[in-house]
Amino acid sequence: MELIGMLDSPYVRRVAVTLHLLKQPFVHRPISVFSNFDSFRAINPVVKAPTLVCANGQVLMDSTLIIDHVETVAGRSLMPADPRARQRALRIVGLGLAVCEKAVQIVYERQLRPPEKLHAPWMERVKQQLDAACAQLEAELAARAPALEATTIDQAGVTSAVAWRFTQEMVPGDVDARSHPATARHARAAEGLEAFRAAPFA
Repeated sequence: MELIGMLDSPYVRRVAVTLHLLKQPFVHRPISVFSNFDSFRAINPVVKAPTLVCANGQVLMDSTLIIDHVETVAGRSLMPADPRARQRALRIVGLGLAVCEKAVQIVYERQLRPPEKLHAPWMERVKQQLDAACAQLEAELAARAPALEATTIDQAGVTSAVAWRFTQEMVPGDVDARSHPATARHARAAEGLEAFRAAPFA
């Protein structure tokens, strides 16, 4: 398998960490959707990161769908089997992905759009959504933090840690670590796991 995309994308990174946790061999090709657009398009005409080129040559995209495939190949899931535990994990994953989505929108607006073209009401709305997602994620992790061993961490633990690291690297002034101690604590511990170290934010 080949994973296409940069590890500064939270979506690419959650796939990479998952592949390492499930001990699935893969080649990472750090091709940017921006600076290497044509090279990326030659692999996936949609130019969407992450892209996974499967062993049979089939091209998949979207981190959640790629993870579904990887878990099928591995014969093991990072999602709990118990219905109630799975429901809570899905909520945390959803919040983590919302954090990623809104933080990415802010980054794109600031880095790709000329300052005079920024639409303040839209930016304020996205910031409110980011704040709400971070606050609810903090409440969930403060109530009960996900397991943090390499053999027990689930997708909720992976996605929330990846999402937090992305905010702190890319929009640190928008998400104050002091206001989210449980999330920050969880992410620090997760970053120490071998699977996270093997797929560093970069």
